[in-house]
Amino acid sequence: MQVSELSALNTQLLLAAFVLSIIFGAIIQRTHFCTMGAVSDVVNMGDWTRMRQWGLAIGVAMAGFALLAYTGLIDPTKTIHASNRWLWLSAAVGGGLFGFGMVLASGCGSKTLVRVGGGSLKALIVMLVMGLAAFATLKGITAVLRVATVDQVAVEFSTIANLPHFAASAFGISPTLAGLVLGLGLGGALIIWALTGAEFCRFDNLLGGIGIGAVIVAMWWVSGHLGFVAEHPETLQEVFLATNSGRAESMSFVAPIAYTLDWLMFYSDKSKVLTLAVVSVVGVIVGSAFIALVTRTFRWEGFGSTEDVANHLVGAVLMGIGGVTAMGCTIGQGLTGLSTLGLTSFVAFAAIVVGAMLAFKYQMWRLERMA
Repeated sequence: MQVSELSALNTQLLLAAFVLSIIFGAIIQRTHFCTMGAVSDVVNMGDWTRMRQWGLAIGVAMAGFALLAYTGLIDPTKTIHASNRWLWLSAAVGGGLFGFGMVLASGCGSKTLVRVGGGSLKALIVMLVMGLAAFATLKGITAVLRVATVDQVAVEFSTIANLPHFAASAFGISPTLAGLVLGLGLGGALIIWALTGAEFCRFDNLLGGIGIGAVIVAMWWVSGHLGFVAEHPETLQEVFLATNSGRAESMSFVAPIAYTLDWLMFYSDKSKVLTLAVVSVVGVIVGSAFIALVTRTFRWEGFGSTEDVANHLVGAVLMGIGGVTAMGCTIGQGLTGLSTLGLTSFVAFAAIVVGAMLAFKYQMWRLERMA
């Protein structure tokens, strides 16, 4: 492959990611797909509809990733989530902080971007503060704290810390086959659970679950297959084009917001280039804004009180720190990570849910105290 061909492929990747993220943002705006909302519905009303949406999306993402890996379209050992270190404490602490923060800030990273597209100035402030906190946790003062504390605690395995590799070792089969069986089995079970819910099979629910899960899978293909170059013409090494990690990636929205702010602030620095993560952040806002304008639901929204400002600022900081520490958000770990069946992702997602539930309990306590 020539350098000129590489440049053309890079542009193609960015365009594909942008289109997929527009679809992603449009679906969330249209269907109100939301992890925080799902947990809130279960805790406060006993309504599992949006949680079934989430389960359907996870099931589709698991099954899709397993098929991509089994057919050789992507290499599951070369994704951002593939590691032999099980960072369970980082996932638990970071996930808990993120889950608590997203309730205070009225939504997770992806929902924040969708709300920005819908006209929320509150969400815009959350996005900026979350991005700064995330960048500090990637490379700044909280990064030093993260590396010196929770990242020091890990369980190291001789193989990749995910269910397919453990199953492969236990049953003497290939990790690829184990991944297919587990991905289709667990993913299929989640899909069946979601679809058998009372009155669940309505257009918005199906669009939210299947659509979001399919976008996750499509982004895996774009990053891990279309963007994979076996031999770079200059370095003669394999490379995944247009990724921040240098590995295959799919959707995530905490570190990418930090990368987006970094790109905007240091645009004249030629080392700062567009990546799949950066264009995805912009695409989600564009997709959400398009649906909001078409459906005439676009509304400017501001803060209601000083306490409202404080809650959102604290929530944004917790999401920025927690999302990077847990190596992903409700999308980055709760969908993208879980699709790979990684152990760290399971811990992170569970911690996010627990953190959100604690935040709801805290808000209820505050309301009772004020009353």
